[in-house]
Amino acid sequence: MLFKTAKSLILKLDEFMDAVEEGVLVFKSGVNDYLMKDEKNFIYNFEKLDKLEAKADKLRRSIENELIIKSLLPAHSVEILQLIEKMDDIVDIAKANLGQFDAEIPMVPEELNNDLIRLTETSVKAAEMVIPACRTLFTDPNTVKDRLNKVYYYEKETDKLAIDFKRKVFREMDDLKLSEKFHLRYFSLHIESISDKAEEIAELLTSLAIKFRI
Repeated sequence: MLFKTAKSLILKLDEFMDAVEEGVLVFKSGVNDYLMKDEKNFIYNFEKLDKLEAKADKLRRSIENELIIKSLLPAHSVEILQLIEKMDDIVDIAKANLGQFDAEIPMVPEELNNDLIRLTETSVKAAEMVIPACRTLFTDPNTVKDRLNKVYYYEKETDKLAIDFKRKVFREMDDLKLSEKFHLRYFSLHIESISDKAEEIAELLTSLAIKFRI
């Protein structure tokens, strides 16, 4: 079993992944709050996500230091460090995206709320699915590939929903100014970026799982 002599590292990895997972769920709630015009809960979730992002960063640095100082898995250290950094990117992106909602206050017509909520839920689902795969890499790498199928599924679904959203905005929303349509497209791309990062992690996990089984 990998890291069987590094219990403290396993605990930190679990705590780190818990923070990332909670971060994307808080992001999903924050987007919903924004669309429902629930300013109080939006601010609460934005502040909570800021704390989770800081916690994840602190844990990432601690994990990286332990990997380097203790020379754990030196043959794969570069890729493992990349994996941890990409995982941390997920919560960083989530915080930055929610921050854009807070700063730019996009005008979202009510008839687009369900489309944007569904897009957010699906993009976040890709990130949710990649986290269990990361956990099993260090305990049972043989099961990683099976867990990644859902990551790719939700990433593709996110792409489809994003295209549908943009088509609706640009082809059906005649009352919107072109600048408003571009602004909505911009926020769609922000939301999509979470599933894109999950796909990057899935590709790296595929490579690592093969090497860990050798």
